[in-house]
Amino acid sequence: MIPVAVLLLAGLAISPSRAAVAAGHETEVARCIRQSAQGRKWLEVTLWGLRDQEGGWAGAEVRNANGSADLGPMQINSWWVPRLSAMTGGSRDDVRRWLIADICFNVDAARWIFLTGLGETRDYWSAVGAYHSPQPVRRQRYARAVAIAMRARFGADVFTSRNYRRHRDESAQ
Repeated sequence: MIPVAVLLLAGLAISPSRAAVAAGHETEVARCIRQSAQGRKWLEVTLWGLRDQEGGWAGAEVRNANGSADLGPMQINSWWVPRLSAMTGGSRDDVRRWLIADICFNVDAARWIFLTGLGETRDYWSAVGAYHSPQPVRRQRYARAVAIAMRARFGADVFTSRNYRRHRDESAQ
């Protein structure tokens, strides 16, 4: 007889079919990030940094201690649902479902949140931090974590590329 613990552990292993679903999910996330960045490499890198830090998935609905939830692959906080609903004309229930299940809608919402923060703060790293929290200490900690994620994915020289210099110059105008 096989011990119950062995059966339980075997169920936790990723089967080839589950691995294929996960790989397909990441392929879709990549497609949506490319599409959402609209050819702006600096924005694509930023979205990947946010994605890697957040680590969500299609279908994610992660409850927070404050009663809100982080939704979908970019872990959009449910606090944004009313604002996104007003912008899109979709009901709050529809927007919440879209954030949870529609990868590209979720990524586009993340882009909008980041770019809104960039417009308000006029500072790249403040906008990265604002994606996560309105509290300055939490913003700084989050921005550092995203920078680490960006370096891990794109290499140590990710911030010295001409894409970031061009973005900095565009933001100053």
